[in-house]
Amino acid sequence: MNKRNYQRELDRLIENLSKEGGAPSLLLHSCCAPCSSYCLEYLSQYFKITVFYFNPNIFPAEEYKKRVEEQKRLISALDTVYPIEFLEGRYCPEEFFAMAKGMEKIPEGGERCFRCYEMRLLESILLAEQLTFDYVTTTLSISPLKNAQKLNEIGERLCEGREVVYLNSDFKKKNGYKRSIELSREYGLYRQDYCGCVFSKTP
Repeated sequence: MNKRNYQRELDRLIENLSKEGGAPSLLLHSCCAPCSSYCLEYLSQYFKITVFYFNPNIFPAEEYKKRVEEQKRLISALDTVYPIEFLEGRYCPEEFFAMAKGMEKIPEGGERCFRCYEMRLLESILLAEQLTFDYVTTTLSISPLKNAQKLNEIGERLCEGREVVYLNSDFKKKNGYKRSIELSREYGLYRQDYCGCVFSKTP
């Protein structure tokens, strides 16, 4: 089986949307301001975006609050074709820990992370459907440490039969990750040194 090129798929979709004119609505789940920086710069040319900040995995609460404020600060500073809205989701770390029970010792990038992807994507997809967005996706694929294929498989599966389309992506392509580092410097963004959960923080 040939490996799918998610960036090429996104390029084709954007090309078709550009021909049609107008800008569809997109609910963009964001894990943090630095990762969202390139995604917002890129996607805001073609979509009317609402950033959805739902990350119950982040630990401790002070870290969570810091990342939320950085996300809002970035959105207010960006000069974009279409304005970007912001929605903060629930902060429910107890639900994350319940989900991760029994998987605490699994190394980063394994099944616990995949379940975390699913937890955050499901909340995003349910909200996107409820608010009648055209598309939904996540910034997570920009990280070289995140499995873009798994993210897209989960997103597509969770959107099956729903009134919202999952926007497949691999934002690290086309120097997306490199650009996110440049934008983080440009806007003086706080760049955390761990993914977010207590398990990724522990050496």
